[in-house]
Amino acid sequence: MSSWPPRQGIPDFNEQLEPLRRVVQRWGRRRLLAAAAAVIVVLWLASGLYIVGPGERGIVLLFGRVVGQTESGLRYRLPAPIQSHRIVDIATVRRVEVGFRSTRGGARPIPSESLMLTGDENIVDVQLFVQYLVRDPQKFLFRARDPELTLHSSAEVALRAAVGETNIDYTMTEGRVEVQDRVKKQLQELLDLYGTGLLVTEARLLVVDPPQEVQEAFHDVVRAWEDRERLIKEAEGYAEGVVPKARGEAVQMLRAAEAYREQRLIRARGDADRFLRILAEYRKAEAVTRDRLYLEMVDRVLPRTKTVVVDSRGDRTGVVPLLPLGTFLPEAPAAKTNSGAPASKPAATTGGR
Repeated sequence: MSSWPPRQGIPDFNEQLEPLRRVVQRWGRRRLLAAAAAVIVVLWLASGLYIVGPGERGIVLLFGRVVGQTESGLRYRLPAPIQSHRIVDIATVRRVEVGFRSTRGGARPIPSESLMLTGDENIVDVQLFVQYLVRDPQKFLFRARDPELTLHSSAEVALRAAVGETNIDYTMTEGRVEVQDRVKKQLQELLDLYGTGLLVTEARLLVVDPPQEVQEAFHDVVRAWEDRERLIKEAEGYAEGVVPKARGEAVQMLRAAEAYREQRLIRARGDADRFLRILAEYRKAEAVTRDRLYLEMVDRVLPRTKTVVVDSRGDRTGVVPLLPLGTFLPEAPAAKTNSGAPASKPAATTGGR
């Protein structure tokens, strides 16, 4: 039975070094040292090559001092410890969460960050989501000690300041967008003041609710406010449908009144002209005009009555100068037309003299 590990003979170290000894004897010790030094120098110089990827920016340091920035691609700097470089990703959109933390199962609230006081001394639960980019790599690396922690603290400060300037109803309803804009503006000012080199691209309020204990009551208020807004919109829509119709009717009535006025004026002018003409004729022959007017009035008042005018001034014998022959003669038969239909009746005499 064989033992494990198998027994082997101890290798001769001198035999292993024999090829190297031959090379040293062939090239000489100095040449080999020079070649080794040259290889080390080449490797040292080659260590200055570095690659800046797409969406990244390289910062070159000379003995720890910034001497330049490099764009994406294969770049070279002097080897360490003379120069060094740092690479910063400026294209990736990063995020910060205030009042909650994202987990695999959803979101975990952080009450110490989300609960804050409003301007009307109410407590509100607010969660803020911020997205940002690295705008200045040099400031991002060397101006602030921890730029992302500074951004988180600044976002919480800006959010508490904006919420504290408004009341809870305004923050939960119509003032939500205004609070977001105010937080974004104030957060960017703080980041620029601290020299973080960060750019805020979005600040959005995810949750604006009262505390859990009084949440239902506040939701009732919000629903009532939404009903009020809906009713106002419906009333405005009804007014927009009724007011133009009323205006159209008013314009129509105004035009009708103006037309009636013009009609009355024209008729009055005609009556006045007629009166003036009659007056002129009356001044020429007063008796004839008076009799004429009298007869016209009688004819107008009694349109279906036969009127007989007798000149009493020519009666010298006392006999009435009137022979009503029409009452003794039979009425003429109605004439027939060519088609056999009876002819229409003559127009009634409105008055005869």
